[in-house]
Amino acid sequence: MHRRTWEAQPPALHAGAPIDPECHPTVYKQYQSSVDASGTNPYAPFKSRIDWELAKWAKMRGPGSTAVTELLQIEDLVSLLGLSFKNSRELDQIVDGQLASGRPRFIRRKIIVAGEVFDIFYRDILQCVRALYGDPEFTGILVFTPERHYTDADKTVHVYFDMHTGQWWWDTQKKLEKQKPGATVIPIIISSDKTQLTVFGSKTAYPVYMTLGNLPKDVRRCPSHRGQILLAYLPSTRLEHITSKTVRPRVHTNLFHKCMSLVLKPLIKAGIHGISVTSGDGVTRCGHSIFTMYIGNYPEELQVTCCKNGLCPKCDIPCEDVGSTTDQQRALRDLGKVLDALGRADESATAFSRACREAGIQTVRNPFWQHLPCVNIYRSITPDILHQLYQGVVKHVISWLTTAYGAGEIDARCRRLPLHDGMSPVRLVHAVRAILDFLYLAHYLAHTSDTLGLLRNALEHFHANKSIFIDFGIRAHFRLPKLHSLDHYITSIKLFGTTDNYDTQYTEHLHIDFTKEAYRATNHSDEFPQMMLWLKRHEKILRHNAYVTWRLQHYSSCRTTPDEPQVCPRSPILDPYGAALTRMSVVKWPTVKALRFDAAVNSYGATFIRDALARFVVTYKDPSLTRTEVEHESLRISYPFATLPVFHKIKFILEDAEQLGIMESTHDVLHAGPARQDRQGQPVPARFDTVLVNDGTGGASGVEGYRVGRVRLIFKLTAKAWHTLVPDVIAPGHLAYVEWFTPFTEPDRVHGMYKVSKSCNREKSLLASVIEIRHIRRSCHLLPVAPPSGIFPRDWTSSTVLDKCEHFFVSPFSDMHIMGLVRLV
Repeated sequence: MHRRTWEAQPPALHAGAPIDPECHPTVYKQYQSSVDASGTNPYAPFKSRIDWELAKWAKMRGPGSTAVTELLQIEDLVSLLGLSFKNSRELDQIVDGQLASGRPRFIRRKIIVAGEVFDIFYRDILQCVRALYGDPEFTGILVFTPERHYTDADKTVHVYFDMHTGQWWWDTQKKLEKQKPGATVIPIIISSDKTQLTVFGSKTAYPVYMTLGNLPKDVRRCPSHRGQILLAYLPSTRLEHITSKTVRPRVHTNLFHKCMSLVLKPLIKAGIHGISVTSGDGVTRCGHSIFTMYIGNYPEELQVTCCKNGLCPKCDIPCEDVGSTTDQQRALRDLGKVLDALGRADESATAFSRACREAGIQTVRNPFWQHLPCVNIYRSITPDILHQLYQGVVKHVISWLTTAYGAGEIDARCRRLPLHDGMSPVRLVHAVRAILDFLYLAHYLAHTSDTLGLLRNALEHFHANKSIFIDFGIRAHFRLPKLHSLDHYITSIKLFGTTDNYDTQYTEHLHIDFTKEAYRATNHSDEFPQMMLWLKRHEKILRHNAYVTWRLQHYSSCRTTPDEPQVCPRSPILDPYGAALTRMSVVKWPTVKALRFDAAVNSYGATFIRDALARFVVTYKDPSLTRTEVEHESLRISYPFATLPVFHKIKFILEDAEQLGIMESTHDVLHAGPARQDRQGQPVPARFDTVLVNDGTGGASGVEGYRVGRVRLIFKLTAKAWHTLVPDVIAPGHLAYVEWFTPFTEPDRVHGMYKVSKSCNREKSLLASVIEIRHIRRSCHLLPVAPPSGIFPRDWTSSTVLDKCEHFFVSPFSDMHIMGLVRLV
């Protein structure tokens, strides 16, 4: 994706400079020399493609070692396939002895707590840094220097997206340059979360994951890209042998910090003096590995920062003030005061406990971050949309609304919303709209100074109206740490980039690959050594698969001569006449090959398809005609055909609504199909979606130049039919029969949504037109407006509400793209 931002130079000209002018052999070259010295077999140490593919299936998708062995014992199967192994044990020997994982081995250490021995399994973190940094798959995408981006040439409006666009990297680079010119910052991102191993039972694991801020966020948040490493398994004990319930939490926190200190201790020297790191292209730099962020839920944040329950892990707001007001400029906790208190650990237990209490922390000796360079742990704690918003504030708001209106009424209204992939107190609507705005804005993949202002305003608007829940008797107070945590979102975005750089919902999926699947492969007895062996073998298979792909691509490029054309991968069939802001694809063959006009009226609801198509043909032929002339000329149109090829679906690829070239494309679908039966004979109601149509003046954002329509029919005139109607004009392509809603006016003063109604003529017939589908920007979701009685009729359903209701609000909350398109700036 091509960025459309203005970039500022990094704070130091030599930042990220190589320290060795010579390029070292790449990792794949070194690996090739060890497994295939002759250079003739890209699958080595396996004999052939079939040998390798079967081995990969057995270790990644196979049913188990016993089943694989039984499969290979089928007579003559091994010889017919030319396999290099006869059973699962021999395959494991090849994987263990000849393949390389590219990741360091696990180390096992024992820690004694109150007479009990606990195991910790961890990897050398510096070797993990070198493994990620030097992975050939990341060649060309690693970031070595900080950047500043702006939306304008005058560089007045900042843009934040990836971590290297945040203020933290810029400031850290400047600080390092004073001592180590040419230094390369390597931000270390740590995340942890205790997880359940069994569906029934109490077995748990405590994995710790690590990644680098040098990797783009789309690599870090996708497990299949292997941008995360399982760094450690911490003891997941409940310390039940400690009988005192008041001592047990403090011991548990000290155990956590003891383990993390053991794991992260190498970062102390590496952060100060730097280490040599070689990227996948063989270039060596001096990298300073600096602990930057810790990603976790609220209990994890309290444990990491040594704070007490009910308090904020970032600032020292009093417990009674948490959630009562908003101050998004509130200072962080005084790190100096905390370090002074921790420095008194060698004094008496009473003096140390008093010092920690005065500093607002738990009595913890030697937290893992105490001696790490360039670290402010209260700055390193980042927002968590999953737990703080979805499972926190939004969950609370839903429960408050249910209490205010009743579960039955909420369910009834939800059942009457049309399908899609005003009788409330004003302050309540303001509060709910504000928190929804904050939720969607917090999700943005790219933020500017302007959108951060919207984020700030949304939170202030919620706090200004939240007292309605107290007035209703729903809440007595708002002392909710998760609500207070929203105050720190803007600061974290400015420091470390947008929230998708550090959201726990991306690391939650790592539990499946690194913990749960590994546990299922064990015999459930002394499981952690078995889990690490399973993980090591998986890492080796994945690494060898990447190596084989590289060898095959290299082999293919070597065989292609300059005279031979290179065959490019087949791209999706995109509409060649699509609008600039939207790309679309339609299947090659129609869903209904020949639909009669009367069927279009009766089954699809395209009541005026003949008249609308006639007006379209006349206008397309001569756009300069007046409306009266179009009506007159359309009466002369006669159709030399009786059927139309009809399509039931259009797929859209929506470009970045902010037009920065940073946010990812959004996929959207438009459905327009009649009632039918599924494969089980069950009835499926008709579905005719609503869309935003560009009248030719619509821009990248805002509703000006757009109008809502409901698509009843998607069709295309054959070349022969069009040539008969308009012989000298190029055919327009796919068309749509659209029923119109009224144009956009002003948004509602209470909730800010736009209201539209069905457009009718004097005879109360719906106004409809035939348009080219290239004018459709995207689908949209309409919310029905309650009748004057305030009660929704019970015969309204999700499949009939668009037919029965007359007035609707255009929802800005169906996805992130439409939020950016119709938001109020």
